[in-house]
Parts: sequence; structure tokens; C-alpha cells
Amino acid sequence: MNKNILELLPKFLDTSGLDEQPIGTFFTDKKPNNGFSPKPMELPTLEKEINNEIDWQTVFSNFSCVMGKIWLARKKKTAAYFSAQQFGCAGGAFWFGFLDPLPETIIHYVSTGIPNRMKGEFYCDSPDNFKKILDYIDLKPASNKFCVFKPLNSFAKNENPQLVTFFVRPEALSGLHRLATFVTNDPEVVVTPWSAACGSLVVWPLHYLAKGLNKAVIGGCDPSARKFFKTDELSFTMPFGMFMEMINRYDESFLKTNTWANVQKKITRSKKAWKEA
Repeated sequence: MNKNILELLPKFLDTSGLDEQPIGTFFTDKKPNNGFSPKPMELPTLEKEINNEIDWQTVFSNFSCVMGKIWLARKKKTAAYFSAQQFGCAGGAFWFGFLDPLPETIIHYVSTGIPNRMKGEFYCDSPDNFKKILDYIDLKPASNKFCVFKPLNSFAKNENPQLVTFFVRPEALSGLHRLATFVTNDPEVVVTPWSAACGSLVVWPLHYLAKGLNKAVIGGCDPSARKFFKTDELSFTMPFGMFMEMINRYDESFLKTNTWANVQKKITRSKKAWKEA
């Protein structure tokens, strides 16, 4: 990580009304020395499902939401990491690029369930329509063995994240949202596509980059993962290049104006209301 970026970061966070270090995400073949990760499990592939080789009761009983591990990493200021062996849930394995295609059981679980066998989450109105979304996402396989999340200030000199995520409430989010347009001049630079909460942190930003699009993604709109967010909190994920533009240019923007100073007062009131200041 560029030393200059880390030196500029505290003032940027203070100006933006943010107290928490942003999380950097990257793929690597090196397992982190410490951090949180799900227990190892056998990946429930479609091929195994077709051959009736999956014990679904065991898969669901060992379910561990990856956002829970990321939540612990945020609280303890350490890493969370995932792989094809340590994925937490089949959905997390998909959204991080370790499992594609999804088994039919998971497709039905996310949508309308299976009568007399399994309740559904009803996040899509049919398994077929969920499959259309999956096809649209055009998932790329994970580029390395591990998907790692950790605070930016814990990155070594020779490490850089591919993506940067802020966990924010609406007042501070308004600043990041507007700043993203300031540095890109793209009025549609911020998007909020349908996704599991973990997908907003990885797959969607990479989806846009693969298409040559520089987009920031708002996430956290997944009801199943809301328990791993603070009340009123969302995620805001961007490519590392956009983040560097923000760090280097934020003091040219509206963040230096009285308009933003008034928003900062609201941010302070919000922190006091949540007993965070």
C-alpha cells in the first residue's frame, strides 16, 4: 500500500465523517496469518447434487454467513478470509467466485423453496427468474485461492486491494456518493444491483470492471444479512483506482464547503444518537 495514501486517509475519514477504517478486498494464494474464516466444508457443487452426493442437512446446519465473519473482522480490526474450502454458505461461495453454477437446491432456497421439503427466502419470484439473474451476473471464477478482507491500514507495502469498502450511514454515504461523481464525472457512477450483501462487496464491482466500467456499488440491502450491519448502515464499495482518486482530490470538492460542514453537524448528531461519539 502506498504510504502517501495511508498518510492522507485519517484526514479524509475525518472530513467525510467516518470513524472506521475502510476494508480492502483482494484475492491471493497466501493464507492470512490471522483473522476470521468459516470452518472447512465440502463444496456443494451441481455435479455432486446431480449424483446425490450432498448431505443438505449438514450443509444447512453448518451455515455461516460470510458477512458475520466480516463483521467480526471489522470489530477486531483484523482480516476475514474465504476459499473453496472455507466458504460459510453456498451463496457466499458463489458470490466470491468459488462455486458456479449453483446447485438447484440453493436456487430454490433463494427463491420459492421446494414444497413439503424446504422453505424459500422469496428473494426472487421463481427459480427460473433467479437463474436469469445469475446468467446476467456472468460470474468470473476467483482469481486466487483466498478472498481476503482487511482494514486498509493493515496492508503491507507490497499489497494493494482490488476493491475498497466503507460501511456507512446515509449522511456520510451522501458524501461518498457525490464524491464518486466528482472524481469520475459519471452521473450514474453509483449503482445498487440486486445481490446478497457479500455480492455487493465483490462480484458486482468486479462485474463492472470486467466490462470496462468504473462503478461504485451500494450494498447491504439483503434482509438476511442486516444483522451483521449497524442499524441504518449500508456498504459502499469501489475499485481501488476510484478510491485513490477520492483520497487525492477530495479537498478540491464540495467537502471543503459550508454545505458539507452542515452535513457534518448532522453526522455528529447521528453518532451521538447511536452513542458512538
